[in-house]
Amino acid sequence: MGAVTLLTAPLARVDEASARSRLLAIDIGSHTFDYLPGQAVMMGPHGADVRRPFSIACSPEHAAETHALELLIAMEGGSEDLRWARAGSLVDIEGPLGTFTFPASLDESRVLFVAGGTGIAPVRAMLDHALRRHPAEQISLLYSTRRSDEFAFIEELRAHERAGRLELHQTVTRDDSTSWDGRRGRIGRSHFEAVLHEPAKTLCFVCGPPSLVSESAATLLGLGVPSALIRTESWGGPT
Repeated sequence: MGAVTLLTAPLARVDEASARSRLLAIDIGSHTFDYLPGQAVMMGPHGADVRRPFSIACSPEHAAETHALELLIAMEGGSEDLRWARAGSLVDIEGPLGTFTFPASLDESRVLFVAGGTGIAPVRAMLDHALRRHPAEQISLLYSTRRSDEFAFIEELRAHERAGRLELHQTVTRDDSTSWDGRRGRIGRSHFEAVLHEPAKTLCFVCGPPSLVSESAATLLGLGVPSALIRTESWGGPT
């Protein structure tokens, strides 16, 4: 990918993506902002002293169609104070950054995405890109959140599942609600056994909290996925 770009642009909208996250759509208009699916930008309010890294939550194809970059921002635990963010607010973005990306060509017949919390952001970008460019491949997603109302993009993902384009597995780790009848518990071996069909032929992408990423990578190795087919990124940085 080419040189890093510094761009000031307005927010087109701020949407509620889940109970604990917001989706910022940055109107890039006619500006050219080339990036690879899975990459990130540094973003902050226009003129702020500090910009923070956020994965781009939409594919390059989607960004080109909508003339917008989408960023998924966690709202709890001091991740981001978004009181300043509203349609028309200016932001500064710098990028693209990062090496956690979908490959230009795909040799494997299966792709497995694993996401924890807002780790779904780069996964969504890569998933949309893969569905557009590699529709014949078999694509699965294992997605974990604390509670059932914290799944971002879930209707979009379920639409892919209904259309037969995606095998979707969800699990919650802290939800004691009786309304949730899906799987529970931290992502572990049994979750992977349900979703990993041909370990030696599956390209895996894992993104989320460091513990989820390290444990998932170890489990995938234990189940026979070659280390060269495991790509990871934790919130502490790429590995």
